[in-house]
Amino acid sequence: MIKAIIFDLNGVFIQSPYLSERVKEKFGVSTEEFLPALKAIMDKVRKPDAGASFDYWKPYLEKWGIKSNQEEFFHFWFSEGKELVEMIGLARELKDKGIKIFILSNNFKERSEYYKKHFPFLDELFDEVYYSWQTGFVKPDPMAYENLLKENNLKPEECMYFDDSEKNIEAASTLGIQSFIFKDAQETKQILKQNKVL
Repeated sequence: MIKAIIFDLNGVFIQSPYLSERVKEKFGVSTEEFLPALKAIMDKVRKPDAGASFDYWKPYLEKWGIKSNQEEFFHFWFSEGKELVEMIGLARELKDKGIKIFILSNNFKERSEYYKKHFPFLDELFDEVYYSWQTGFVKPDPMAYENLLKENNLKPEECMYFDDSEKNIEAASTLGIQSFIFKDAQETKQILKQNKVL
């Protein structure tokens, strides 16, 4: 019997245009140059005790000739995020049926604080929101999933998981969690109905 649904956050409940495309369009920095910098920074700031995320960006912004302070840069980045209304409705349906719902997200402090302020549905709907910068476990590390299961007294077979990353889906599947690539709310609802969750 399914007792809990675990969701990724970015790309599932909050969708944004690719930052690399926006930086290319606004500042003329090529995707080939930007993406390795983004990956290097995210690998650090998604973990605890990383310090201020903007400190990692400053050398790159100076190199690219981008004049921006922390507030301006993060506003440029985060403010394009839009909530998916259909997914919020689906989460509400699950909650109303007594199903536990969780967010498991590789994320960093500044963005999660922005989300808390601008997306109240995260606090209202979910039993718990797990951010990697708080837990120390970055997906696809199996410990990210095992930590959530342990804290909520859940067995893998009692859970379903939706994420837009193939490697994260594979990691959860190896633990025995029914896992699915997220495409849209309609398909997610169909999967939940097929599994008699809704």
